[in-house]
Amino acid sequence: IMASTAAGKQRIPKVAKVKNKAPAEVQITAEQLLREAKERELELLPPPPKQKITDAEELNDYKLKKRKGFEDNIRKNRTVISNWIKYAQWEESLKEVQRARSIYERALDVDHRNITLWLKYAEMEMKNRQVNHARNIWDRAITILPRVNQFWYKYTYMEEMLGNIAGCRQVFERWMEWEPEEQAWHSYINFELRYKEVDKSRTLVMVHPEVKNWIKYAHFEEKHGYIARARKVFERAVEFFGEEYISENLSVAFARFEEKQKEFERVRVIYKYALDRIPKQQAQELFKNYTVFEKRFGDRRGIEDVIVSKRRFQYEEEVKASPHNYDAWFDYLRLVESDTDADTVREVYERAIANIPPIQEKRHWRRYIYLWIDYALYEELEVKDPERTRQVYQACLELIPHKKFTFAKIWLLYGQFEIRQKNLQNARRGLGTAIGKCPKNKLFKGYIELELQLREFDRCRKLYEKYLEFSPENCTTWIKFAELEAILGDTDRARAIFELAIGQPRLDMPEVLWKSYIDFEIEQEEYDNTRGLYKRLLQRTQHVKVWISYGQFELSIDSDDRIQRCRQIYEEANKSMQSCEEKEERLMLLESWRDFEDEFGSFANKERVQKLLPEKVKKRRKITAEDGSDAGWEEYYDYIFPEDAANQPNLKLLAMAKMWKKQHPDTQILCKYQYLMSCYG
Repeated sequence: IMASTAAGKQRIPKVAKVKNKAPAEVQITAEQLLREAKERELELLPPPPKQKITDAEELNDYKLKKRKGFEDNIRKNRTVISNWIKYAQWEESLKEVQRARSIYERALDVDHRNITLWLKYAEMEMKNRQVNHARNIWDRAITILPRVNQFWYKYTYMEEMLGNIAGCRQVFERWMEWEPEEQAWHSYINFELRYKEVDKSRTLVMVHPEVKNWIKYAHFEEKHGYIARARKVFERAVEFFGEEYISENLSVAFARFEEKQKEFERVRVIYKYALDRIPKQQAQELFKNYTVFEKRFGDRRGIEDVIVSKRRFQYEEEVKASPHNYDAWFDYLRLVESDTDADTVREVYERAIANIPPIQEKRHWRRYIYLWIDYALYEELEVKDPERTRQVYQACLELIPHKKFTFAKIWLLYGQFEIRQKNLQNARRGLGTAIGKCPKNKLFKGYIELELQLREFDRCRKLYEKYLEFSPENCTTWIKFAELEAILGDTDRARAIFELAIGQPRLDMPEVLWKSYIDFEIEQEEYDNTRGLYKRLLQRTQHVKVWISYGQFELSIDSDDRIQRCRQIYEEANKSMQSCEEKEERLMLLESWRDFEDEFGSFANKERVQKLLPEKVKKRRKITAEDGSDAGWEEYYDYIFPEDAANQPNLKLLAMAKMWKKQHPDTQILCKYQYLMSCYG
């Protein structure tokens, strides 16, 4: 082994040493190397020789070789989709559709968002007349990449070529749910028109409400002879854009349409309306068309009158300068409501409500929402148009972002409006939707109050149940629910509701709930149940007011042993509160006991309670500042109970010292000490 290693070492050539290390006369830069490499790429290589295959074995060898080459290319770089496509197309050229399909599926596992890959895959299936496979691929493509319009166009074209009109329409409907670009909608409309489905074309929703689309819509109606519908489309377009965003092109198209219909007065009104609202520098074409119209069918004085008589109101200028100044809109609306017709008022309202607050925060919407309320009330009370009022309420409710905040006032006003229209079903549907979307305490209360007025007690029960699921800690709801059952005479249900309520782990006002439960049992004259409730409550809290209320309850019962029961409760309370740190509460209990004994007790009982009352003592304590430094002393009053004084000798010593001082005011301190020591013998 060592010999072979030595021989191997001898065979390794030595590296030649560079003797001349001076730079070469001709320097080659990196840029030159890259340029030469690029030029050599363009050199034409001789084509490979054509290979003729004569038998099956040679064909299989050829296939194996080609497949191995394709697989090697894929293995080197899986992300190059062109390698996959070439591989699949080669298999397709050999009529190996199943293999080509497998290759496309493998490629989709690598990059399922490649548009070319999906297109080639589907085109292969269509070439080979595999219709169901092609449908499957298109369905998968539009599911994964719904925003690629090319998939939808080819899918609908395939279905139409196959004569599957219903399937093509279904694909179009799925496409329209994604609200694509304008051309997609026009393709759908043209498809329906090819099959004489004019009504279906009309019902398509305008997702792109630009001026040109409104004009196309109107021309479509006019072309098919629906003059009234075309006029309605123009009117809807004008209402949609409002006074602030009225378009010159729309006004000109509307006026030309009316001119074709020989409605010259309507043409004049349209031109005047547009000229009053569009700035002069933006209305050159409009002015030109109006001038031509007046030359043909009127006089030039009409144009001059329109231009000269433009009104510039203070409110109009103010709302233009600050569209989100809702107070200015309120003043403006109040003015137009008193002086103008309903159509003008509606236009101003539409302009006002179009100024949606830019920030979705409730504090920015509080003033804005009253524009909708005033609008709805105006339509209902002044114009007497319930259908339009309903539309106003529905538009407002659709506008509010209920996932972030809502306005219970709007929901309740809508429900009350439907009740006034004797449409109870709509009212319930609206309030039910409100509770489902954005439950609030005010909504539940208003809905329950409505059903109570209608005497629908079963619905009230269901609403209370939903309310308590939403807010189980709300004691007021529990109390109102139980009161409803008590009014209906179902005391067992009321008692069960109270029991569920006091069993909740978290309550906002538990003391009110317990008091209502106790009052309910007293009203039902179930005194044993009431005593049980007091005892359960005292297990949870030892508050002095509970003890006093318990004693007063026993005193209020018309029985022979009521005084004895009340006294016993006071004794238990005093014994229980001896360890209480709040001495004021203990004093409150003893004062209540004293008042009771003064009215119903004997002299011995009065003396006994009097001896339990504490002594009020003034004391001093140190005050510490926030930074920990000494801030001085303060005086405060403390209460010393006889039981506490008996348990603490120093308190007893202090009391005896005070007594001695009264008896011997001139004796020295030593005598005081000797006297005290003799007392303790």
